[in-house]
Amino acid sequence: MKRLLFKELKKWKDSKVRLPLILKGARQVGKTWLLKEFGKTCFKDVFYINFEQTSDMNDVFAGDIQPQRIIDYLTAIHGKKIDAHNTLIIFDEVQEVPRALSSLKSFAEQAPEYTICCAGSLLGIALHQNTSFPVGKVEFLTLQPFSFEEFLLANNEQELIDFIKNYTLHNFPISIYNKLTDYLKQYFIIGGMPSAVLAWINTRDYAEVEKKQKEILMAYEQDFSKHAPKNLVPKIRHIWNSIPSQLAKENKKFIYGLIKESARAREYEDALLWLFDSGLIRNVSRITKPSLPLKSYEDLKSFKIYHLDIGLLRTMSELSPKVIIEKVKIFEEFKGALTEQFVLQELSVITECQNVYYWKSDATAEIDFIL
Repeated sequence: MKRLLFKELKKWKDSKVRLPLILKGARQVGKTWLLKEFGKTCFKDVFYINFEQTSDMNDVFAGDIQPQRIIDYLTAIHGKKIDAHNTLIIFDEVQEVPRALSSLKSFAEQAPEYTICCAGSLLGIALHQNTSFPVGKVEFLTLQPFSFEEFLLANNEQELIDFIKNYTLHNFPISIYNKLTDYLKQYFIIGGMPSAVLAWINTRDYAEVEKKQKEILMAYEQDFSKHAPKNLVPKIRHIWNSIPSQLAKENKKFIYGLIKESARAREYEDALLWLFDSGLIRNVSRITKPSLPLKSYEDLKSFKIYHLDIGLLRTMSELSPKVIIEKVKIFEEFKGALTEQFVLQELSVITECQNVYYWKSDATAEIDFIL
């Protein structure tokens, strides 16, 4: 399956001034697959190691983190020479070995010829736990769930994409519009998690898609217990389970009282931050005035939270695929929550888009997304 971020990886590889790369993104969005595919396509050899699955790698990075010493160790593990110009080195779940993360600074300064890509699902959380970080010595890319364009590509619809990009709305053929609407309904149901998309491509069975989605949601729940501080786990679950009800409201501003009665911001702000840093939720802050610079008008007390993925949100909300398929006005379902989720996901794949805000007047005027 084609991922549009592949082009950015190739640009990074060909850059004359290249730093080690960290590929961020939530669990199960396809980071490992993408980096391995990148290595297979663009390099003669790939050295891959998953620090979460290899418990004895701390020794390699203990003490001196001089690049040549590390390369000698990795070569012995790999069983063949690691060529600086032809081998892609992949450190997966790099946050599990903090010294490996710190070593990226040494590689950037002393051995920039080596091509190193790192992936980290919980990297943002590690940074808030005082993990030493090579500030200014790494580059970042973020992988999101499949965008709608990538979903069309997975369905072998390159020609449809080309057609859309070359036509304006005022002369859009109704037959193409209907075809796109059908695909949009599918995307609202399936979303962009790779395993869910693959299940659909292979089976065309929504039951199989939901099975994969529920497996992902269960894995996330297990991550709460495994990786979050114990005192935060119940609060994280409360917030996570409140997302459908938060978005079902006409006014989608996050309300702590929907988590549980008498809940207060100070009790839940660390749990919210954990979910945000793990990439499982997206935060959209209110601005008091739609003027530049937007950041200076941010109201930190008023915000909305959205899910990582539209398909997972639908499954969590127990919204049947049948409702979306058979309703002509699909955008009225779930009070527009799926539509807003869709728009935000599309905005999130725009590399220039760093922060997204919303504006609401004291009366009834509102702009859902401003960037």
